[in-house]
Amino acid sequence: MTRVLLLGGTAEARALAAALAEAGVDVVSSLAGRVSKPRMPVGAVRVGGFGGVDGLAAALVEGGYTHLVDATHPFAVRMTANAGAASAVARVPCLRLARPGWSEQPDAGAWHWVDDYDAGRALAEQLGAERPFITTGRQTLEHYASWTDRDVLLRVVEPLDEDPPERWTVLLDRGPFDVADERALMSQHQVDALLTKDSGGTYTAGKLAAAAELGVTVIIVRRPQVPAGVTAVSSIDEVLTWLT
Repeated sequence: MTRVLLLGGTAEARALAAALAEAGVDVVSSLAGRVSKPRMPVGAVRVGGFGGVDGLAAALVEGGYTHLVDATHPFAVRMTANAGAASAVARVPCLRLARPGWSEQPDAGAWHWVDDYDAGRALAEQLGAERPFITTGRQTLEHYASWTDRDVLLRVVEPLDEDPPERWTVLLDRGPFDVADERALMSQHQVDALLTKDSGGTYTAGKLAAAAELGVTVIIVRRPQVPAGVTAVSSIDEVLTWLT
């Protein structure tokens, strides 16, 4: 009997959990526990880490799982690597489900693509950004620590661990965000540069369209490569086909 461990925390993971439950597949969703009030998927859920590759491999064997699906965030590099390694140890097949990125969008050629957050910050400074809008996530803020001299707009899901610089405005919110609201937000704060990462999907894509309408510079951190040996797909139908 098919039993799936689904590494989740994303919109597509919740959609996959619902599809598997509807198909009568035994699935357990695993959430990292970094968000205090996560959106919960249907079906059984576990919360917390596994303790690295060995812990995940043990969980696969002890839980009687026949398949492992990694549907974590496209930038959850360590978890994806651990999933691939643990599946090999436990001899449980693994598949990576990741939403399509934004590189194929019509405006992608007008955006500035960088390899990491430090490069994004440096480029924003080079382009003269004085009112940047940061949407790369709470765990990336160390890369912008020097920005105490400008009016930064920051949007995060969870409260910060430390007080932000005096000139920063912090918004606690999470998607989906529509274009009209994003346009109004950027206009209100007179944003001149948007710093984001290639998360992909539609939940947070509204800011890209709003930036194009307002002529705001867009700087995007490229998506990391999927680790060697891990097969990746971009749709729920492909996962269902793989399972059958």
